[in-house]
Amino acid sequence: MEYASVVDAVRCAVAVQQAMPERNTGVAADNRIELRIGINLGDVIVEGDDLYGDGVNIAARIEALADAGGVLVSNTVYDHVRDRLPFVFEDLGEQQVKNIARPVRVYRVCDIGAARGPSAAAPPVLPLPDKPSIAVLPFANMSGDLEQEYFADGMVEEIITALSRIRWLFVIARNSSFTYKGQAVDVKQVGRELGVRYVLEGSVRKASDRVRITAQLIDANSGTHLWADRFDRSLEDIFDLQDQLASGVIGAIEPKLRQSEIERAIRKPTESLNAYDLYLRALAESEKGEAGLRKAVALLKTALAIDPSYAAAAARIAYCRIILRSHGFQVSEEEMAETGQLAAQAVRFGNDDPEALAMGAHGAIYFSRADGIAESASDRALALNPNSAWAWVARGWVLVLRNRPEPAIEAFERAMRLSPLDPHTYYFLGGVAFAYLYRRRFEEAIEWADRSLNHEPNFTPVLRVKLVACAHLGRVEEARQCRRRVDELQPGLTIAQVKNYPGMSVSPEIMDLFADGFRKAGVPET
Repeated sequence: MEYASVVDAVRCAVAVQQAMPERNTGVAADNRIELRIGINLGDVIVEGDDLYGDGVNIAARIEALADAGGVLVSNTVYDHVRDRLPFVFEDLGEQQVKNIARPVRVYRVCDIGAARGPSAAAPPVLPLPDKPSIAVLPFANMSGDLEQEYFADGMVEEIITALSRIRWLFVIARNSSFTYKGQAVDVKQVGRELGVRYVLEGSVRKASDRVRITAQLIDANSGTHLWADRFDRSLEDIFDLQDQLASGVIGAIEPKLRQSEIERAIRKPTESLNAYDLYLRALAESEKGEAGLRKAVALLKTALAIDPSYAAAAARIAYCRIILRSHGFQVSEEEMAETGQLAAQAVRFGNDDPEALAMGAHGAIYFSRADGIAESASDRALALNPNSAWAWVARGWVLVLRNRPEPAIEAFERAMRLSPLDPHTYYFLGGVAFAYLYRRRFEEAIEWADRSLNHEPNFTPVLRVKLVACAHLGRVEEARQCRRRVDELQPGLTIAQVKNYPGMSVSPEIMDLFADGFRKAGVPET
């Protein structure tokens, strides 16, 4: 339908949707008509009775995003009618739509049902929080055994509790989520009524001594499935099983949630950024090598200028500079001193943010050698979120740098179990290599170092581990090959330099272990 006035187009769309319930009254279900309407303002190409072009295509794509009985409009429509019509519009954010190069900002007309009478009035639409938001719906019991309801409900409560420990996530309380129990729900409607961007739903099926959990994460705005998985376990200890399954679900969906938020922030126009969006953009940049890491630091500093108490931003700067330094890139003395202060700031302000505490702990021991602060911060991070892979990584590195290799290995293995496909796997593996070196189990140290270097050949700390382990085993030529590679990445390696290297353990026996290995490989004293 084409209109000369965009105001008339929106008025007509709302009038049509308001009239449809009356039209469908008394009509058999398979004869009812439910419409979705999308409206866009733009140029069209006219050929006879046909209209086409991007203006039409965008309207069609917006229509596909709408709920039955709903009206969605593009940002161009909203800009023209928002002060001229008595309707409430909900901002659904930018949507990437098929065959349209640029994202389209979409708004929902919210008060369409106002003329239908009190009994048909739609619930109020809650605004989205200023951080990612999720509701976990009651899992369907597929066992055919009503006595298993308690297990399914307990599973959801465990997941809600675990998600609630993630500070950057807004989680709907159990009592609200469970109002949908036993209902066939529209995920988009749930998103509107609870004011959340994401919905997790699933099912539980028990048979004999086995239980199968299926779960799927959905973007409530678009209805898009972001992730789905299945978990099979033996029913040996039902409460321990709930913990295991909750841990597995959280470990799987947390990276998906984070990645979805990063992609959403990247699509937003730069003039509408706030501190959190800057942080998300920095996360994306920090995976792009040296230039990306330095750009991430700049974005995070801007976020801190907006919110000086933003612990996660301060902690992420420490992380970026650890990665820069460990890959042989220049980090000045002033930047290292600044980073030590930022790590302490992250620990101070991040008292209830496990991610900020974890990265702040690592930065504190790496740049300031504040091992007591680092250990208490990593303990606090794990108390808040025992399912955080990065909290276990921080614990592992703190223990390594305090020369406690046995529990460090356990921490790194726990992290790898929680995030088996992590892009930073090399960092986890490298920590294990350090721990085995400190135990003087040189063969295992070389094995884990090689596994780390297979993921990231330029990870210089692990190259130094392999150098030292090979030297102590008398494999001098391999040690010298490692030394040449380290010299390429960090020219001018000396024993004196390594003794002052950020993050190097202050334990005298560990310093002697490195120094002796370097001497055997021909590394000069000064």
